[in-house]
Amino acid sequence: MQRPYTAILIVPTGIGAAIGGYAGDALPAARVISQVCDRLITHPNVLNGASLYWNIPNAFYVEGYGLDKFAAGEWGLRPVHSNRVGLLLDQGIEPELMLRHLQAADAARATLGLNLTNHVITDAPLNVELRISSSGASWGTIGNPDSLLRAAEILIKKEQAEAIAVVARFPDNIDKEATQNYRHGKGVDPLAGAEAVISHLLVRTFQIPCAHAPALAPAPPEPDLSPRSAAEELGYTFLPCVLVGLSRAPQFIVNREFINSLQADIWADQVDAVIAPANACGSSTLLSLSQKQCQIITVTENKTLIQVSAPALGIKSIQVNSYLEVVGVLVAHKAGINPWSLVISH
Repeated sequence: MQRPYTAILIVPTGIGAAIGGYAGDALPAARVISQVCDRLITHPNVLNGASLYWNIPNAFYVEGYGLDKFAAGEWGLRPVHSNRVGLLLDQGIEPELMLRHLQAADAARATLGLNLTNHVITDAPLNVELRISSSGASWGTIGNPDSLLRAAEILIKKEQAEAIAVVARFPDNIDKEATQNYRHGKGVDPLAGAEAVISHLLVRTFQIPCAHAPALAPAPPEPDLSPRSAAEELGYTFLPCVLVGLSRAPQFIVNREFINSLQADIWADQVDAVIAPANACGSSTLLSLSQKQCQIITVTENKTLIQVSAPALGIKSIQVNSYLEVVGVLVAHKAGINPWSLVISH
């Protein structure tokens, strides 16, 4: 019997990816790729669609820092039937907006049957600030990271949370031009880089699945809104997709030698293929996997602000134009067929 065919789909966050740089617009790619893999490992930036989400039964929702540690062979992934998800709320969220997020959690319990803990509010506002780098990529800072960590510790120790959904109050005075570009399907998500900072800190500290949803004041309707950004305009909160993703996110195995191995556990040496934008190949995950017996597939149509190609890093890859072509390469690879044997050479 052949072992399960495992692929990783990466779309780095905050770099203006043409596909995956908006509100869950990489979900169609994930859905179709999942049809030709036994296991698809990907991250919240790919699967989060604000009020929209899609249950892909063979997909594994892995936060970016955890994905890097997995690819490096330091952590493993253990699939679960469900997680008890803790909700961590920023004290800086105004009462009405706080209520909206608590009602979203209630809806997830009542309508989706998710297992959520009591929520915890940080003991000080997190004071998130947003930044744009010289390259145009987004990032950010947390004014009170210790408060974030204390709240997470309460959720883990007192509420027995097995995964953490964070909602931090993000500034409303975001660069207007950047915001308009994003809502029109251009430019960079100005929130994404700061979101990654928050989730990375919690995963690194507690080795627990985590994802973030920003709290923002509702924006006025935009008549020329891009369909790729529209999922974020459907409600008062981006929390639903995060709760759904975390409910089945795999747990991290951080001490392989001290943990009884299960047949379902996944390790980096079991990854068969990794897919990434052609000019964004500098991620830690891809660099680690390029050192293993793993097929690298890069997609030229998925343009980003970053200009780091596989050839520039000395990484051997198969370059294709679209995610539709990725599917063909994966099917051939899974079947043990050299993809180039299917191409007429000239």
